[in-house]
Amino acid sequence: MNPANYSTISFPFLGIEVNPGRSFSIGSLTIHYYGLVIALGLILAVVYACRRCRQFGLKEDDILDGVLWVTPFAILCARAYYVIFSWEAYRENPISVLYIWEGGLAIYGGVLGAVVGVAVFCRIRKIPLTTVLDLVLLGFLIGQTIGRWGNFFNREAFGAATDSFFRMGLYNTVTGSWEYYHPTFLYESLWNLLGFVLLHCLSYRRRYDGQIALGYAAWYGLGRAIIEGLRVDSLYWGPFRVSQVLAGISCAAAVGTLLWQNFRPHPPEKLYVNRVAEETTASEETTDS
Repeated sequence: MNPANYSTISFPFLGIEVNPGRSFSIGSLTIHYYGLVIALGLILAVVYACRRCRQFGLKEDDILDGVLWVTPFAILCARAYYVIFSWEAYRENPISVLYIWEGGLAIYGGVLGAVVGVAVFCRIRKIPLTTVLDLVLLGFLIGQTIGRWGNFFNREAFGAATDSFFRMGLYNTVTGSWEYYHPTFLYESLWNLLGFVLLHCLSYRRRYDGQIALGYAAWYGLGRAIIEGLRVDSLYWGPFRVSQVLAGISCAAAVGTLLWQNFRPHPPEKLYVNRVAEETTASEETTDS
């Protein structure tokens, strides 16, 4: 095989073979596709949140200011989560911990970091955390759907060997042969996309603040618990796949809470967006009088 084709990625069931690079240059500037894809996911998530914020009782300024809080927390925690559970890969060259453009961001670390960032922001702005999480986690699904394609460019986050219809082919330069794996990054991207569509539709009929956030935890937790079992690059804690355990626990907790909330009364006037509308109306009436 021509050495130029060693990095080819194939999807036999689609009759597709592509050879994307990992980066491109503009003058002396090198831009890595991994970072570019992550940035694109973040931008689209922010655009979505800005367009829908008033339907949650929030303002665009809340979203834009919140991004400045949430993004650093999410990136730092995503990297820290990955490094902690794969320290052997960084032990010899600790400075490589900073090379995030080479991959190595754990999504669960990112979610935890985002929640911490949102919590701090909400406390400062005195906005209900559950309301903001409903909107932020919808945006997070957009970011995850797109961001997983960063793994495609880095040729990572794939699963075990398979001959299934959905297999993805990579050339193994050690064995000198093609090998086929589960494209788990693709599975997760599609799962997140479906989850976004479902929760987006449900968000128009929210009964209480936090309902969409619980739906996110249940949906993403279920998909990740299943898909993680197919991967060959999982982060382990002893004999356990860390993300799979965390996904299963979060899914079970979220489903249990959703069922419990389903049998509780949720007066519409308690929904934050309705409280904001009522306060606005009362303020306008006072001004007019």
